[in-house]
Order: sequence, then C-alpha cells, then structure tokens
Amino acid sequence: MLSKQLIEDVLNAALSTSGDFAEIFVEDRTNSQITLIGGIVENTISGRDYGVGIRIYKGFNSVYAFTNKSDRETLIKTAKKAAQAMIGCHNDLTLNLIKSDVINNHKILKYPDKVSKLKKVEAMRKVYDAAKNYDDVISQVSVTHLDHNQHIMVANSEGLWKEDTRVRNRIVVSSVASKNGEMQTGYLAPGAMRGFEFIENYDLEALGKEASRIAKTMVNASYCPSGKFPVLIDNGFGGVIFHEACGHSLEATSVAKGTSVFAGKVGEKIASDVVTAIDDGTLPNEWGSINIDDEGTPSQKNVLIENGILKGYMIDRLNGRRMGHASTGSGRRQSYKFAPTSRMTNTYIASGNSKREDMFANTERGIYARYMGGGSVNPSTGEFNFSVLEGYLVENGKITTPVRGATLIGKGTEILKKIDMISDNLSYGQGMCGSSSGSVPTNVGQPLIRVSEITVGGREE
Repeated sequence: MLSKQLIEDVLNAALSTSGDFAEIFVEDRTNSQITLIGGIVENTISGRDYGVGIRIYKGFNSVYAFTNKSDRETLIKTAKKAAQAMIGCHNDLTLNLIKSDVINNHKILKYPDKVSKLKKVEAMRKVYDAAKNYDDVISQVSVTHLDHNQHIMVANSEGLWKEDTRVRNRIVVSSVASKNGEMQTGYLAPGAMRGFEFIENYDLEALGKEASRIAKTMVNASYCPSGKFPVLIDNGFGGVIFHEACGHSLEATSVAKGTSVFAGKVGEKIASDVVTAIDDGTLPNEWGSINIDDEGTPSQKNVLIENGILKGYMIDRLNGRRMGHASTGSGRRQSYKFAPTSRMTNTYIASGNSKREDMFANTERGIYARYMGGGSVNPSTGEFNFSVLEGYLVENGKITTPVRGATLIGKGTEILKKIDMISDNLSYGQGMCGSSSGSVPTNVGQPLIRVSEITVGGREE
C-alpha cells in the first residue's frame, strides 16, 4: 500500500524528536449499505475510505495523527507535526522493516465488489416478504444489508510490516407489530466475516418470520411483573450482558489505569465456579474475528475467567507497556481516524454441563429472556440496565406466559457470582461495540445461563 522506503522515511520523521516507538497504519476500505422499507429501496450508500494514521510513543505517553492523503510530502509533514508533541532530542534508531505474511483463517468466496446491488436487493426482498406476510398484525418491516472490504497495512519502528484483508457481511431485519395503538418490535441482525456466500446460504425466510414472530408475540403479551427473580437468559445475543457489564472492565484500557473493578485481581475468584469466559478472535469466519489486530499482532484465544478465577485481560500494545505485559492481539480501531486500544473480538461464556430442561425444571418462578435488547452500562462500576426483547414467565418449572416491558438491572461483579447453571448450547450474536477507538464488530455469546437472582423492572396491570 506504501513503498518500503516511504514507510521507513515516515517512521524516521515520527521519531525525529524524542519518541521511542512509531507506527504507521494504512486503511483502504469500501463500504456498501442498502435499506429496504415498506418493500421499497429507501436508500443505497456506497463509498471508499482511505487514510493513514501515525502513532508515536514516549514511555507511557502517545500522540496520534491521521490524514486522508498518502503522498510523500503530506505523510512526512504529518509525522513531523506529531513528533513535535514529543519534546526532546532524536534517538538514533535503525529501522529494519521485514514484511511478513499473514495467515488468512477466514476464507472468502464472494467478495462484495463482485456482487451486484440487484443480487443484494433480491436477498433482502426474501427477508422482507417473509416478515411482512407473517401475520396481519405486522405493520412495518425494514431490511438493511451491509458489507465492507477493508484492507490494512501496519508497520512500526520495531521492524513489523504486515498487511491483511477483512470482509464482512450482515443483514438486519426489524418487524413492527401494531395492536390497539401499541407497537412492539422484533429485531435480528446476523453477520459474519464472510463474503456474500453468508447471505446466500442463510435461511432468509426463516430470519424474516422469526423477527415478526417476536413482534407478534410481544404485542400480545402481558406486562412483566417487577421484583427479584431467578432469570434464565438464552444463548446467543444474551451474552451482551457479560460483554457490557464485565467484558469492558477486562480491557486493558481501564485495567492499566486502575479504573476497572477487576484491576489487580488476576488469580482471584470473581465469578461462580461454573463460569469460564473467553475472548477469541481466531474463530473462523465469525463476525468479530481478525487475523491480526490493528497493531499487527496475531489474534489469539484469551481465557479471561476459568472456573470463576480471573486469568487475564485483553491487552493492546500501549497499555501492555503500562502493565508490563505483552499484547494479547486485542488492539482494535474503527478506522485510520482512531488510535487503537484494547477491545473485544468474539467474547463468550463457555458451555457448561447443565441440561436446558433441568434448568427450567429447577426454577419454580422466574423470568426467561429468550432474546435480549439494548441497554446501558456504567463502565466504572459495571452497573447495567438491559431490556428484554422477548420474555416469558417461568412457573413451576415450565415456560408459560409471554411478558413484555421487562428490564434486567444489576451489577456485573455481582451477577458473575450468581450464575449457578450453564447449558451446553453455546451460540453467538452479532453487534457493533463502541468505545474510545470507535465502533468495531464484535460477537457476544453464551449458552443458556441461569442467574439465581436479578432485579427485574416491569409493570403489572
């Protein structure tokens, strides 16, 4: 993407004052988004993002600059301007860039630029028709298809020089059910690090019907009671609570500064014995997977919690300096406009030994969250508030009445200790995770879990 000579000259310019490490990141990315509302293509957006980011370290401090130009004059000027933030004299460094190959663990069959918009819209219409025709109570359906092809290059003053390509596809369906002036929404958004073959091979009709089934079920549901209950949270996107309320506190971004509730607790028991939690960016073709992170470090499987014991954190290069720990391949960023920091990839609670039927049979009265919705978290305390997209009462060991309006309220550190049963049906849900280095694709995941007690916000009529 840039010549070896230009990379070396930029890195030397970046280290022209007192920086002790410099990195250059180049991104060339094409994006496409098509939205179908009411059966009509509402908008279609496509474009290309290209730019270069330059980062300099001096000890535990760093400075970051970026430009959307890649000519020699601009890059040298940008690097020198960033270097001015580092006061001091030039350190003599000898650059020895060696370009190394990146092993691609994520096979792509149909690249986005080889698929026509007509083909994409045809797939979207299958989802739309199945969702809209599901029931007369469905009043509105929207379908969005997104894909991108991101090519990156990372090089640094330690001699690292790597390039990689990331292709992702996602389809999002939202169905609205209306009854007696009230509306409820069903929402699903599967995605993968795959080409268009992911969309072609997906059961698109089933996807549309499922979104509408959720909406119809909830518009006919009673209001959820409030109080403290055992809560069973189903697999897949149910893992969003662990991601938000615990996962972010295990990122070096907060751990290195000592602002995480889990800082300095490696080796301590922070969860119940049945909890093992992992972040694994190597899973083939998963939505949050990467071959290398945005600092050029190979992705890896990081065991965060094992049988309730805290084993480690997700660490990027700069925070690794601060912590005296090597990077775990967790440095990620939205684009060249952001400096990378530690982020999750595919984060999940591992499968347990409990059987699904036993977990319900052992619950006399509780709440079953089949699908989770969105929520909010205080990252410094882990206090969360999440809505239940589709919920049910559990009575005398059986799933009974559908309930709507439920919210789960708690604190991540407390919930980890109250998970008392975990099933063996691990699956993943796809989302976009926002943090200081922008929005990145991540998987959340878990099997069906039971939390012995959560505060449930609801409304009884």
